[in-house]
Amino acid sequence: MSLNLLTDIAGLRVGHATDLALGSGATAIVFDRPVTAAVHVSGGAPGTRDTDLLRTDMTVEQVDAIVLSGGSTFGLDAAGGVQAALREDGRGTMFGSIAIPLAPQAILFDLLNGGNKDWGRFSPYRTLGYEAARAASEGVFALGSVGAGTGATTATVKGGLGSASAVTRHGHTVAAIVAVNAVGSPLVGDGPWFWAAPFEQGEEFGGLGLPPRFLPEHQLSRLKGQAGTATTIGLVVTDAALSKAQARRLAIMADDGLARAILPAHAPTDGDTVFAAATAARPMANPIAELTELGHVATQVMARAVAKGVYHAQALPWAGAQASWGSRFGPNQPTS
Repeated sequence: MSLNLLTDIAGLRVGHATDLALGSGATAIVFDRPVTAAVHVSGGAPGTRDTDLLRTDMTVEQVDAIVLSGGSTFGLDAAGGVQAALREDGRGTMFGSIAIPLAPQAILFDLLNGGNKDWGRFSPYRTLGYEAARAASEGVFALGSVGAGTGATTATVKGGLGSASAVTRHGHTVAAIVAVNAVGSPLVGDGPWFWAAPFEQGEEFGGLGLPPRFLPEHQLSRLKGQAGTATTIGLVVTDAALSKAQARRLAIMADDGLARAILPAHAPTDGDTVFAAATAARPMANPIAELTELGHVATQVMARAVAKGVYHAQALPWAGAQASWGSRFGPNQPTS
């Protein structure tokens, strides 16, 4: 039975570490065995670790995990925590007697959301990364204000962590996970409608569809007031067998899902980054046709994941925190 989550892909586990007092967290996606991976960076202010390894002209083909975290560049310590957990488990490529696990990472900026960031000499993100890796499991995982989405915000409502999945016409499963901290807005106008509404499955993010008609004010830009407090980061995974170059193409097409769910996306102060990974459980008979379909579906599941992350988010527990979609438009709330 489909969970409509990243864990619909066999061979991976997802774990969160959430610190509500800090107003931040980390999410680890741990693969049971190394997977082919690539990345596409489209934002103007990215923060990443080991993404150069994923370029198609680089030697490394496979990774053990992908890490998503808050904390801006302080949050890049989270990958070290995930790497430590993987090494304890005996994971990694052997260089002589030393195993080196690979866990590329992207971060988002959530340092000005009101949480207690006075952590002393060393940031807490290495510990958060380790805890996220140790919490990683199969099956259902939480969405909204958890893990890397804990402190996320958008221009209009609280951001969060979302996930969605689908199956292509060729039978390949494609799934996405994303932490939505955009400089722009996931909502049409001031809401309640989501830009991702055309791709919604059932009522996974409210079932409200689009407004009866589009007005000029719906298309005006809605931006965060604080420059640099943005970035949407995510991962799309498929069970298809892909080369590194094919995975890179999948990441590029999945990144289009951000642009279909957030307006504007890929702004100068966004660090939008999308990873792609392939577990290679199912071969492709017609690579061009099947990769095109994989990308088509990846665009949609990424857009849906964005909306689900916002839909499930909750306001952080202090006065003045950004309101959530649910508190503004959920049951018994006005919708106009």
